[in-house]
Amino acid sequence: MRHSHILTLALSLYFLALFLPTQARHHYHKKHKHSYYHNAPEISPSPAPAPSNAPDDASSPSPSGNENYHNASSNLFDVRTFGAIGDGITDDTESFKMAWDTACESESPVKVILVPQGFSFVIQSTIFTGPCKGGLVLKVDGTLMPPDGPESWPKNNSKRQWLVFYRINGMSLEGSGLIDGRGAKWWDLPCKPHKGPNGTTSPGPCDSPVAIRFFMSSNLTVQGLRIKNSPQFHFRFDGCESVHVESIYITAPALSPNTDGIHIENTNDVRIYNSVISNGDDCVSIGAGCHDVDIKNITCGPGHGISIGSLGNHNSRACVSNITVRDSVIKVADNGVRIKTWQGGSGSVSGVTFSNIHMESVRNPIIIDQFYCLSKDCSNKTSAVFVTDIVYTNIKGTYDIRHPPMRFACSDSVPCTNLTLSDIELLPAQGNIVLDPFCWSAYGNSETLTIPPVFCMLEGLPQSISGNDIDHC
Repeated sequence: MRHSHILTLALSLYFLALFLPTQARHHYHKKHKHSYYHNAPEISPSPAPAPSNAPDDASSPSPSGNENYHNASSNLFDVRTFGAIGDGITDDTESFKMAWDTACESESPVKVILVPQGFSFVIQSTIFTGPCKGGLVLKVDGTLMPPDGPESWPKNNSKRQWLVFYRINGMSLEGSGLIDGRGAKWWDLPCKPHKGPNGTTSPGPCDSPVAIRFFMSSNLTVQGLRIKNSPQFHFRFDGCESVHVESIYITAPALSPNTDGIHIENTNDVRIYNSVISNGDDCVSIGAGCHDVDIKNITCGPGHGISIGSLGNHNSRACVSNITVRDSVIKVADNGVRIKTWQGGSGSVSGVTFSNIHMESVRNPIIIDQFYCLSKDCSNKTSAVFVTDIVYTNIKGTYDIRHPPMRFACSDSVPCTNLTLSDIELLPAQGNIVLDPFCWSAYGNSETLTIPPVFCMLEGLPQSISGNDIDHC
């Protein structure tokens, strides 16, 4: 009888020892899975550090977190779940479109489409459309690439744009990855202006795609990304509202044609902060229909500087107002801060402030050019875009001695007015000869002594300026 009790107790202890570890492992597994999927929806745009010396690729190994694919209960949509391969060769376009459509239709308030680290995805020219239900984050931690050059581009696809985001309200494009535009073969088309002697071109197809275009969208954030070698503009915002660009790194060769870093058109409430842009054209270009734009802490160059324009081409009307460019560096660039308009246009540029800008070996540090023309046969016209209320303050540094440090070339019939200068100090990058500024039909004043002095600017207002003569916006 005693042996029976001992045997029963021993068996009970044995089964208890087996049961407890099993329950512990099962409990730990459930807790880990629960924690991951409930934390995923909390992913949101966060300030990225200002990029510097960014590497050229994003090929580091994939972290273990990327192995967790899309689950019906999560807000994370890994493009590999939808069939994307990411080997740098396979066409992953349809997988990206499926991931986009699925996330866009999800009822979750914030969805994250993940492009995982350690993979390179090839995507054809594609339009990602909205509106979507709730906010959406496209998190690019890997590499995105288009087909390699015009010959690889599908014949039925648009050659004017690569990735387009259309009618989106509330989107963030972010991540630690790379967008590689593979633009070299596009730049070498015979029609490009750098191909022939003295800027001549040859006939032939010339369309080249903009890398990233946002069209008719609002509440947009782009941050933390690296993008290089776009065939044409790197970013373009058309008809957008409330745009925030933060801590991005854009690079392309100095001779790559039309590779503007960020171009905005008919877009308002724009903030472009803490970014590095080195390319073959304008670092930032501001087109017609833009207002309420703040550009701060940009390192620009080589390139063509930060420009308003060109405006008024083909006798068009352009309205640009309330633009601020501040606390930035422009180096080894063709231009510093520029306003450029075509003859024959109408409208106005007004309420512009350029402040706290350091120039390093810039050919035209301060320039207004109302005779902008890409050829030598542009005819003189009487109408022009009116340029008024432009402030230049605390702009210092060095200029390339081939051009005067300040150039105000304004229209005969529609002069520039209310140009204000203070704390300007521009010295030659080489030698000791300080060139005089150039003025033509430019009215304004210097609030402090400038170096070099601007004696050529006219005081007051021209008699030709009246409410009936100028097309105010």
